[in-house]
Amino acid sequence: MLRAVTTPSPLASAERDRRLLTAAGFVRATNTSVVGITLGVHLGRLGLHGAPLGAVISAGLGGAALAAIGATLFADRVGKRRFLLGLTGLSVLGTLLFAISRSPLSLAAAAFVGMLNGMGKDRGAALIVEQAAIPSTTTDAGRTRAIATYTMLQDLGHALGAVLAGVPAWLAASTGALSQVDHDATFLACAAASALSLVLYARVGRSIEMPVAPARVRISPASRKILTRISALFAVDSLAGGFLTTAMMSYFFFERFGVHEGTIGLLFFGARLMNAASHLGAAFLASRIGLVNTMVFTHIPSSLLLMTVAWAPNFPVAAALFLLREGLVEMDVPTRQSYVLAVVAPEERTFASGITNLVRVSAWAVAPAFAGALMTGDSMHLPLVVGGAMKIVYDVLLYRAFRNLRPPEELRV
Repeated sequence: MLRAVTTPSPLASAERDRRLLTAAGFVRATNTSVVGITLGVHLGRLGLHGAPLGAVISAGLGGAALAAIGATLFADRVGKRRFLLGLTGLSVLGTLLFAISRSPLSLAAAAFVGMLNGMGKDRGAALIVEQAAIPSTTTDAGRTRAIATYTMLQDLGHALGAVLAGVPAWLAASTGALSQVDHDATFLACAAASALSLVLYARVGRSIEMPVAPARVRISPASRKILTRISALFAVDSLAGGFLTTAMMSYFFFERFGVHEGTIGLLFFGARLMNAASHLGAAFLASRIGLVNTMVFTHIPSSLLLMTVAWAPNFPVAAALFLLREGLVEMDVPTRQSYVLAVVAPEERTFASGITNLVRVSAWAVAPAFAGALMTGDSMHLPLVVGGAMKIVYDVLLYRAFRNLRPPEELRV
């Protein structure tokens, strides 16, 4: 007796693809967190400090910026799934090379190829593609919650990575020493974990692809105007964020208070849990007061809290202030992503996601070299003050520019 073959409905296929993208994002976020926390201390133990340390971190972010350009211009043309597979392959290769490199030049080259993210938070080319794909798997009303769930699970990955980053230090506590081999093994493990994302991407279906691959990127004049204005503002925010990478903050806690990697890992584990919880809170708040208001009114207090960390008298006080800041600072992430994707046409989403994230990654790539030069001796706190002040300026300008431009779901209320 023949059994009828049933095919999944388009909605079921779309939901399955969203789960696969979310799982891959979780794995990548875990790796990114491990790298962000380990990178600064790893380079310090190799004898790199100040400007050279910042230059290697900038090289990794520079590679991420170049990949973001590729995602913006070519992901839809070559296919989102195919692009993600190629991108992840490069990440595996670069991370492997970084684990065995020792000279500043070879470290910088490997970081560039592997797109090693000293920010400690996943904001690269893969996120651009996934972020652009998620709205096609849900409705306008479900868009912000879908993105909030995606970003929440990313921050849970960031939290897990923070714990894993502290494993070498905890092992060293039982053996009496932390060897460079332990750090090398950490990066090798990150390369192996990245390979898991290749398996997940290979299973993604057609729901994330454009019905017809565009010959070139087409953006309407109205969308171009919006993206130009908002990208300029994002550049200010991201330049400020480049002073505050996870690698730099880990280095700050390591040098200023003398805490070891295990403690730093636990601190960032707590920070990422605060980030993750805030994402769903952001979706709830945005449904009441709007996306732009949620972005601005949660971000300014977080910047003020960050600036107080610079003058904290001891590590417990600094850690408490830092965790309070982390409970607010990420509330603008899902709201910002949802807002950008809502105010452009569906066929413009990959470009919009790409150009706004490209601006952010490019600004991040520039700032660490300057932050590293500032972060010496008695000026260890300066990047925190400069970065926090710049973020407040960004929030004020964003509110003035976009408070009257509402996404579709807010117009229906």
